[in-house]
Amino acid sequence: MTRIAALLALWFCFLVGGAARAEEYFDRYNSDIVVAKNGTLTVTETMRVHAEGNRIRRGIYRDFPLTFTDADGREKEVGFKILGVERDGRPEPYHTESIRRGIRIFFGSSDTQLAPGFHDYRLTYETSRQIRFFDTHDELFWNVTGTEWAFPIHRASATVTLPAGVSAQELTYFTGPNGATERNARAENRGNRALFETTRALGPQEGLTIGVKMPAGSIDKPTTAEERALFFKDNRNLFLAFGGFALVLGYYLWAWLAVGRDPPRGVVVPRWDAPEGISPGLVNYIDEKGFGGHGWTAISAAFLNLAVKGLVELGDLKNSITVTRTDKPVQGPLPTGEATLLAALPAAGSHFSIQKSSGRSVQKLGRDFRDAMEKEHRQKYYHANWPQAIGGIVLTLACLAALLIFGSLPEEGIALVIMPVFASIFISVFAAGLGQNLRQAKTLGARIFAVALIAFVGFILLTVFGGIALATFVSVEAAGQLPLFAAIGGIVVTNLVFFFLMGAPTPVGRRMMDGIEGLRQYLTLAEKDRMNMAGAPEMSPRHYETLLPYAVALGVEKPWSQTFDRWLLTAAAAGAAAAYQPAWYHGDGFSSGAFSDRMGGFAGSMAGTMRSSLPDPPKSSSSGFSSGGGSSGGGGGGGGGGGW
Repeated sequence: MTRIAALLALWFCFLVGGAARAEEYFDRYNSDIVVAKNGTLTVTETMRVHAEGNRIRRGIYRDFPLTFTDADGREKEVGFKILGVERDGRPEPYHTESIRRGIRIFFGSSDTQLAPGFHDYRLTYETSRQIRFFDTHDELFWNVTGTEWAFPIHRASATVTLPAGVSAQELTYFTGPNGATERNARAENRGNRALFETTRALGPQEGLTIGVKMPAGSIDKPTTAEERALFFKDNRNLFLAFGGFALVLGYYLWAWLAVGRDPPRGVVVPRWDAPEGISPGLVNYIDEKGFGGHGWTAISAAFLNLAVKGLVELGDLKNSITVTRTDKPVQGPLPTGEATLLAALPAAGSHFSIQKSSGRSVQKLGRDFRDAMEKEHRQKYYHANWPQAIGGIVLTLACLAALLIFGSLPEEGIALVIMPVFASIFISVFAAGLGQNLRQAKTLGARIFAVALIAFVGFILLTVFGGIALATFVSVEAAGQLPLFAAIGGIVVTNLVFFFLMGAPTPVGRRMMDGIEGLRQYLTLAEKDRMNMAGAPEMSPRHYETLLPYAVALGVEKPWSQTFDRWLLTAAAAGAAAAYQPAWYHGDGFSSGAFSDRMGGFAGSMAGTMRSSLPDPPKSSSSGFSSGGGSSGGGGGGGGGGGW
C-alpha cells in the first residue's frame, strides 16, 4: 500500500507539474519611467513571458490608451511614439492596429512561431500629456501594467525617475481589477526616484497603478503656443464638424439664392378655364412639378379629355377600361400627350384594353406618354436644380468623410456620423412615399387608410428612432459629445431643408401655377360663391364635361361632380333636364343621386386600374443558404494585452 501511495503521489506531482509548465503567464513585469522636465515620459516595459503555444504562439500584443479624461470630463489625446521593441535582447518585428481609443502593438511576426518557454520582451516608448497639474502640486498617476491583460502577472514593479532637482513628496499605489482600491504593494521614496513592487501576484484583468506627488512647478506646463496647438488637436472633431456645417450651409444658401428662389406669386383669382388653354395632362404635370405617381393621373385626365372631345369612348370603368376610337376626325393639332395616346388607336373602331392581360402594352403606353411630355416640357415650367442639390450632397459626404478620416472619433462618435445620416435618408424616403400615397388617395376610404398608415408607421418610427435617439443622446452627453452631435445634426438638417427648397418654378411656370390655382379654386367653390362670380358660365352638362378632365388632373373631380349632381337634381325638379348620360361613356348607367359618387372616384379608379394592370416586377434571386477617486486602472497609461 505504501508503494501504491507513493506512486499515486508521484503521478499527482507529475500532473501538477505538467499543468504548471503548460500555464502561460508573466513571470515579471517591470516598468522604468523617466520623467523629463517638459513632462514627456520615456517608458521601458520589460516583460518576462512564459509561452506554451496556446494563446501565445507568435508573440504577445500590448494595448495602450491614447486618450484620457481631464478634470472637466472632456476626452483628450496623449502623445505616443514607439522607440523600440526587443525579444530576448534582439530587435523584434512588430506592427500596430488602431483600437477603440488606443493602439494595439503586436510583438513578433505572423511568419514565425514562438518556441515554448520563457521570453524577455522589451517595449520602449515616449508619451506626453500624462502629468496632471494642480494648484498645490504636480502629479504623475500612472497605470503601470493596465488592467486588461489576459494572463496573470506573478510580480510587477515600477521605477519612476524624476527630473534633476525634483523630489517626490508623496507616493501612493493600488492593485486589483479596474476600480479596485486594494493596496497589495509597497513603495520606497528615494528623492528623485520612487520604487514600487507588488506583494502578491496579479490575476488576469488585474493591474498595478502608482501615484507620485511632486511640488507645484516641478514639471513645465505647456506654453501658450503649445496650449493653442493642443486645443486645436483636442477639438479637431468639433472644428471639422462645425466647419463642415458652415461650409454645407454656405453652399446651399449660395445655390438657393442663385437658382432656388421661387419667383414671386401673382394674384390668384378663381377662373373657369385653364391658363393659356393648356391640356389637362399638362395641368397635372405643372401642378405636380413633374409626374407624381408615374403620370397615371395625367394619363387618366388626357384619356378623359379625348373622350369629352368625342375622339374616343370609354367603357367599363369599374373592373377594367376599354378605350375605343370613334370615327370623328381630329380637328387641329392635339396636345402632345393626347396625341401620343390617340396614336395607340390608329383607326376608327380600334380599341385599347387596360387590364392585367395587357399590362406590357399599358406600361409602354405610359412610358411613351411620359417621354413625349418630358421631351416637350422639361425645364420649361420647373427647375428641380438637381446639379446644385447633388453638389450639396457630395460636399456633405466629403465633410463627413473628412471627419471620419482626419478626426479622432471613438466608436460611438462614428455612430454619431452614420446614424443621423441613415435615419434622415430612411425617414425622408418613407415620408416622401407616404406623402405621395396620401396625395394620390382620391376616395375617403383611401385617405383614411393612408392617414391611419402614416399614424401607425409614424408611431413605430417614433418609438424605434426615439428610443435610439434617447440612448444616443444619453451616451453622447456622458461622453461630452453633444456639440459634435449638434454639428452633424445641423449638416443633416441642412440637406433635408434645402432638398425641398432647391427646386423652383420658372417665371412661366409660376404664372401657370397661379392660373392653375385659380382653376382649382373655381372647381371647389361653393355654389353660391360660383354664382356670384361676374361672367362665370352657367352650369350645364357641356360645361361640366369640359372641366371634368381638369378636375381629375387636380384631384378635385369629386367636389366638381357633386356640384353638377346638385345642379342635375335642381334642373330635374324644375323639368329643365332629363336624366344625364355622358355620350363618351358606355357601361353602368348613371343616376342623378349616385352620379357624383360614380364620377368622383374616376381618377382613383382609372389610374388605379392602370397601375394594377402593370406586369409584376421580376423576382430577385436569393441564396440557397439564407437563414432566418484613485483606484486601480486610473490615470495615464494602462491598457493590457494578450497573445497571438
